[in-house]
Amino acid sequence: MSALWPLKVLCGLFLPLSISEHVSLHCVPRKTVPYQEGLKVFREEGIWNYSTMLMREDLGVLMLGAREAVYALDMNDVSTKNAGVYWGVTPDKQRECTYKGKDAEVECRNYIRTLHTVAGDRMYVCGTNAFSPICDYMTYSDGVLTLEGLQEEGKGKCPFDPFQRYSSIMIGEDLYSATSINFLGSEPVVLRSTKTTLRTEFKSSWLNEPNFVYMDFVPESQSSDTGDDDKVYMFFSENAMEYDFYNKLLVSRVARVCKGDMGGQRTLQRKWTSFLKARLDCSVPGPSLPSIVQDVFLLKNDDWRKSVFYAVFTPQSPTSDVSAVCAYSTSDISHVFDEGKFKTPVTVETAHVKWVMFSGELPVPRPGACINNAAREQGMMRSLDLPDKTLQFIRDRPLMDEAVSPLMGRPLLVRKGAMFTRIAVDTVRALDGETYPVMFIGTENGFVEKAVNYAGEMFIIEEIRLYKTPEPIRTLRLSSSKGQLYAGSGYGVVQLPLSDCGRYRSCVDCILARDPYCAWDLPSDRCSPVPRPQPPSGGDMIQSLQHGDISQCPSPDEVTVETYTLVSGHHVKLQCRPDSNLAQVSWHFSGQVLHSDDKRYIYDGGLLILNASSPDAGRYTCDSVEQVAGRPYTKTMAVYEVQPRAQPGWEEEEEQGETTETPHSAFTPSPERPVPTQPIETPLTPQSYREAERLVGLKVAVVLLSLFLGATVAWNLKGRCRRFLPQKAGAGQGKAPSSDYVDSTRTTEQKLLPPSSITTNTTTNITTNSKNNNRAHVDIQRNGELLFSGRHVSSADGLGFINDESEI
Repeated sequence: MSALWPLKVLCGLFLPLSISEHVSLHCVPRKTVPYQEGLKVFREEGIWNYSTMLMREDLGVLMLGAREAVYALDMNDVSTKNAGVYWGVTPDKQRECTYKGKDAEVECRNYIRTLHTVAGDRMYVCGTNAFSPICDYMTYSDGVLTLEGLQEEGKGKCPFDPFQRYSSIMIGEDLYSATSINFLGSEPVVLRSTKTTLRTEFKSSWLNEPNFVYMDFVPESQSSDTGDDDKVYMFFSENAMEYDFYNKLLVSRVARVCKGDMGGQRTLQRKWTSFLKARLDCSVPGPSLPSIVQDVFLLKNDDWRKSVFYAVFTPQSPTSDVSAVCAYSTSDISHVFDEGKFKTPVTVETAHVKWVMFSGELPVPRPGACINNAAREQGMMRSLDLPDKTLQFIRDRPLMDEAVSPLMGRPLLVRKGAMFTRIAVDTVRALDGETYPVMFIGTENGFVEKAVNYAGEMFIIEEIRLYKTPEPIRTLRLSSSKGQLYAGSGYGVVQLPLSDCGRYRSCVDCILARDPYCAWDLPSDRCSPVPRPQPPSGGDMIQSLQHGDISQCPSPDEVTVETYTLVSGHHVKLQCRPDSNLAQVSWHFSGQVLHSDDKRYIYDGGLLILNASSPDAGRYTCDSVEQVAGRPYTKTMAVYEVQPRAQPGWEEEEEQGETTETPHSAFTPSPERPVPTQPIETPLTPQSYREAERLVGLKVAVVLLSLFLGATVAWNLKGRCRRFLPQKAGAGQGKAPSSDYVDSTRTTEQKLLPPSSITTNTTTNITTNSKNNNRAHVDIQRNGELLFSGRHVSSADGLGFINDESEI
């Protein structure tokens, strides 16, 4: 048993970055839930790219945007389509898109990328429209979904490219969007579409080939002592301009603008006067390039200062497969923008620009700040009143010198394997009165991982497979009121509950799952959802999230002893599989701990006893040992009583091939001719035994074929090369050259046996007759069973031949 396996439950969350990579990158989900046919799924034949979602809990529908279609699905069962509307492109638009070099059937379609609530049952929807973005208004009423036909220009509101990352948010009737504003995708913009449209400056110091991923609103004016304004935060990655490298280096950014920004009077007219950006830090253990942000979720709190952004990061190096989750406090981000230092460009040597920290005096009001009480006292009521000195500074220096550090200074979760793609976070109040954030993380191979933090320990409760074939998850939406999670991909939409407590069958399994949604209900003797609101003191339900304490669980029923008969010389397979990925199996035989050796092999599915004999009879116990909060929990999974076969005459039954098969054991008939068993240096799994059988069988076939071909070649060359070969004394010149081979067919002894049901190895034994060096005895055995027995006859030329290889 590995000395590191108790640490598998630690995910490197709050571990020092100096800890070994082996420990911190091996966070294992406790349960792996395979694909289940009962999941609620929606897809429509011929429709793809189900990647845009809008939850309308007030209407009870999930609005879903796909390629050339918008659907209204029942939030309780997304497989039920309440309504749908199809919005395709015109033939002229498709031809025009094709003329510009785009694929007619893939890119020159209308992909729905924007869905936002406007007011009441009215929504705003935009599509790529064959690289000519267009927007419209849509209503859902009395089960009918209708496009109003008020089409308007979608440039800057929706991307041209259907596969380009983009983000947007609707605040009141103002649409904030971050995308590219031209066909080539070379002019990125952060745009507010209102009567007074504002956008970013077309400068690389503002946006340098960005990839936008998320945007959200934070009401910082609420309870503000300084009379501050509300903010819009956006997350993206871009090419770094502050690092002096030969190659482009991607970095992750967070930026913000003020909701009340109206642009400048002379400088920055119709441009943001409050646009600021800073680097996001999410460093994983070990040397690596900066990780790249892929998705963000804002977990809101009534006090905006306690709101937290959760972000998933993936490596930019193609050789790395380490994903991470970092969390950022809104107040920490605000502090960097409000009080941090700026970076400024300076020219060095041959007109080379280098970015360094600005150490001079800042203009007043502070560049990038919203209009607050201090500015109003100076007569500046709007951004139009800001002085040119302040505006010129922010136009040239929008980048902060300080990076935003994650909570606790390190990632919450570091995981090796399939890349993270999306994240959604829910809060759950447990029976201990604490509120826990539960993260749902989508992966590129179609899994959702459910993780929670307990006092510095990041614990992955389970991972659930949503699709039959690997399918990247492109969208995650979470409804706390419905208790449902919605995942979108190119294939379709899947709905799953935030927790399935019925998956935990015993009290021990329910408690060790440490799922804040579930607790063991003593009266009903089952794992049940924690009610909301909770009963006083938890009622008759038990839960232990911090420590996984199972002491309150009723005593488990004793495991039934299963009895099986041992047949000498056969293999015995005893099944035992733990119900947790974090558990290790421990086998005991007559009170002694078993380890894998050349006689017994412990594998994932149980214990395999090779060539069993009477000393192997006895009691075998399989225990599952799981570490929780540093304490081991042992659970007996199976007990077997293996007894020797005692009835008389069993040897004769064996010869007739009569054996007994059981679900927990498998037998191999003993060979009629005993063969010494070679020690097994490295234990093999049952699959490996089958692979070894096929490989050895192939090798035997190749050897036999080589012998046959060698004999044939010798036959053809013997006459031609006779002058080079020694002649036997007294041999006549007219003697048939094949006389030795003819004799061999008359003297070869053969014995063929049927193949075994369970195989282990194949051997070929050759023994030479001392009285006749030209005749060697050959035994070919497969998996301990004799397949061929005969003599190998050598001819005068030294080549051997085994009679009738086709029988082997």
